[in-house]
Amino acid sequence: MSEIKKESIIEKIGNIADPDLGYTLSSLNAIKNIEVNQNSIKIDIELIPPTNWVADKIKSECLETLKDLSNYNIEINIQESEIKQLPKESLRDVKFIIAVASGKGGVGKSAIASNIAAAIAQKGVSTGLLDADIYGPSQPTMWGMKNSHLPAEERDGKTIVYPAEKYGIKIASMGFLMQEDDAVIVRGPLLAQYLQMLIEQIEWGKLDFLIFDLPPGTGDIQLTLTQKVPLTGAVIVTTPQEISVVDVRRSVKMFEKVNVPVLGVIENMSYFVPPDMPNKKYYIFGKGGGKRIAEESRVRFLGEVPLLEQFRESNDNGLPFVLNPEADQYKGEINCLVENIIQEIRRINYESNKKGDIIIEI
Repeated sequence: MSEIKKESIIEKIGNIADPDLGYTLSSLNAIKNIEVNQNSIKIDIELIPPTNWVADKIKSECLETLKDLSNYNIEINIQESEIKQLPKESLRDVKFIIAVASGKGGVGKSAIASNIAAAIAQKGVSTGLLDADIYGPSQPTMWGMKNSHLPAEERDGKTIVYPAEKYGIKIASMGFLMQEDDAVIVRGPLLAQYLQMLIEQIEWGKLDFLIFDLPPGTGDIQLTLTQKVPLTGAVIVTTPQEISVVDVRRSVKMFEKVNVPVLGVIENMSYFVPPDMPNKKYYIFGKGGGKRIAEESRVRFLGEVPLLEQFRESNDNGLPFVLNPEADQYKGEINCLVENIIQEIRRINYESNKKGDIIIEI
């Protein structure tokens, strides 16, 4: 068997591009180590996190590129690089925190948030969902947890509170802390106490992702929350009609004010497809509003979610749509949205690593 040189391997796989960043493995300095033995090759590749959505693709491309080395047993290990972040005062063990927001209520923000969390968790990464929608916490309904409470234990004279758990996802909600009819009348210090508990006093443990379901609107409460929580980025949910997309501008401005990157805009209830006419699309609330406002605001349009009876029924019955085994092909729309969100996070992390911030190992 002729000996293969490391330089030859680097030349072969170095031109493979990271699909999210658009740069080659060589230009990213991603090929960290190559070991060539008599009948085996071991390659260590380091990618900008999170890698779960691109690791298999890059590994497959590397193996395809090296297929002429069939006499060797090739092992490719994908690792995550460190990223540069500012130190966190809260939620220090959470890698990425995504806020799901809306300029107004009634656009399906919480339904989108629950399905984003579920879709992320399906990739095998540890995921949490924090429902801070003070005036109408709906995550307990969407996860079939209406009568649930946050588990707690006494430890060294202190009460330790944990998130609840469903389908492998850690969940905390304002709805677990108060009676169903009390949320709309909570005010002042009590409200601040509840929010502080959700953010700072719950033992979330180590999480890859925490989805933060913000209250609708762009007022003082939303500003305070976005300042307290070390957000990776924000997703804004709207519907196509003009009255909703106008509020997207306010949401974008709010996040700009607190230096939180806007990952993009999701248009919910984009169109209706009759079950008996799957080739028909009816744009009940107008067409293209979400994409237009994303372009005007210079943020990414993450995609559309159709108006589906099955989507509503599944969420109302305590099972997020993407987890429903009977869900039709439209759950692919949610997964596509999540892939676009992850792509934006990876781009932010790449740009952050190019700056001179302090490296915080995660």
